[in-house]
Amino acid sequence: MTVKERLAAQAAEVEVYIRERFGARMRERGVPEGLLSAMEYSLMAGGKRLRPCLCLSFAELFGAPRASVMPFAAGFELIHTYSLIHDDLPAMDDDDLRRGRPSNHKVFGEAGAILAGDALLTEAFGCMSRSWPAVAAELVLPALAEAGRAAGAAGMVGGQMLDMEFTARQGVTLAELAHMQALKTGALITASCVCGAILAGAAEDGISRAREYGEAVGAAFQIVDDILDEVGDAATMGKPVGSDREQGKSTYPSLVGLNESRRLAGQRVDAALAAIAAYDGPAADFLRDLARYIVVRVQ
Repeated sequence: MTVKERLAAQAAEVEVYIRERFGARMRERGVPEGLLSAMEYSLMAGGKRLRPCLCLSFAELFGAPRASVMPFAAGFELIHTYSLIHDDLPAMDDDDLRRGRPSNHKVFGEAGAILAGDALLTEAFGCMSRSWPAVAAELVLPALAEAGRAAGAAGMVGGQMLDMEFTARQGVTLAELAHMQALKTGALITASCVCGAILAGAAEDGISRAREYGEAVGAAFQIVDDILDEVGDAATMGKPVGSDREQGKSTYPSLVGLNESRRLAGQRVDAALAAIAAYDGPAADFLRDLARYIVVRVQ
């Protein structure tokens, strides 16, 4: 199987878990159907399921059964989906298209989209906590703390705030851009890797290497997204292209050009590969191939 096929197979595994466990559980608890419809509209709209796949792969790398970590991994997809719903809102990036379909607020209204995002974020931590008792509580608790930090004010939300502050601002530096993207995109990707290692009971060195890999892959992923916003197409990406430029956002291509952006993305992939160079086995091979695949899309 190619890395793309392996990623799709793992994404399908996550999709089955979410479809079978999430919707049924919400209905059993009496969640209003209108709210649940808005939540499922975005949650079940496809996507690479990159963050849960990273969590599962790092857990597997350090010897944990994938099934025991699946609830936690799925929680990352709920957090990510909430962030996309809110990111598309008129007050934020004001995007009408997501994953090839109208954005959540175009279908359910702004209030419905806000509440769907709020619900997904809150439910994510309930989902993650269901990794116990299959995973010991002394491992689940620090993993929950890691995920909370990554999703919150010092992570993804803080990055989103900086993104808004930087929009249409002149003189944004490359260091500022890298810091903003490390929070907005990189923090949750990094936490997915780190939490997989924590839940598997990895030693401190293993957790540190998972963090190094996640930070490097997260940076490469966002640089490539910046490039694709310039040279990609809406049909392939499932969202508008060129919107960053139209909104006056600073991106890697706008600051250093396309060729240098490609070089920097490759540099970050090399750092990710170095972080896990000592590990063998199918999970390590998948993680290496996945890191390389990120930049193949723009070469």
